[in-house]
Amino acid sequence: MASGFFALLDDIAVLMDDVAVMGKIATKKTAGILGDDLAVNAEKASGFVASREIPVLWAITKGSFLNKLIILPLAFLLSAFVPIAIPLILIGGALYLAYEGAEKIYEMLVPHEHDEDKEVSGEMSVEEVLAIEKTKVKSAIVTDFILSIEIIIIALGTVIGKPIMEQILVVSFVAVVATIGVYGIVALIVRMDDAGFRLKEMSNKPVVQAIGNGLVQGLPIVIKSLGYIGTVALLLVAGGIFVHYIDFIHHLSEGIQLPEMAKEFITGLIIGFVVLAVVLLIKRIIKNK
Repeated sequence: MASGFFALLDDIAVLMDDVAVMGKIATKKTAGILGDDLAVNAEKASGFVASREIPVLWAITKGSFLNKLIILPLAFLLSAFVPIAIPLILIGGALYLAYEGAEKIYEMLVPHEHDEDKEVSGEMSVEEVLAIEKTKVKSAIVTDFILSIEIIIIALGTVIGKPIMEQILVVSFVAVVATIGVYGIVALIVRMDDAGFRLKEMSNKPVVQAIGNGLVQGLPIVIKSLGYIGTVALLLVAGGIFVHYIDFIHHLSEGIQLPEMAKEFITGLIIGFVVLAVVLLIKRIIKNK
């Protein structure tokens, strides 16, 4: 009986070792999506009164955990009973990612009107402020739901064919790390300007004042930079899925003498603009009708 117990412990140790290795691979695969997730949520959580930034961010974080509690069981059921659906969902998600990346580039190159979100101002009543917060939180949670599907399916794609318990442990680990990591970093980012103001109030020394000013002025630059990085990441992730899961594109890319990353980016960019063109054409037809 003792030997059976130690054999069980050995099996658990081997399983956890496999989970650690696969978890590392899955986390690397989803890193591109996390860049965009980080940029989107940093933007959603900013623009509030300082005292409300953390409560708003906490509300979005709780929504993100709830999203993953909904998505994870569905993903595992698909993996167990309809595994062929996983590559199809991956390709579908890649089309969305490529479209989103191409749309961001299109918006930068072709200026056009946008619907502006209401911002919180000092002239608003408490009810109006809370209503805007509620709207922004809902919007952020919906966006998180879409990004969470992509993260979980991409992570699941790295462990297809593995035992179901290993899939559950690896993908759940990635989902938890993604949520804590992204929203933890977002919390630090949105408090950058407050930290800068505090430093400026603490001391009149030139060095402290310079650091404080740097933090205050650096917040919009950081958020904007994350947006650019996220756009590139979207196209890289999408292109990587197309290259690895669509045989025609895979064989076509093998004949091109470019670094793998460059091939994936170009693939994502081309397909993204094709999808964007189709979407814009459909919108124009609907508008004309």
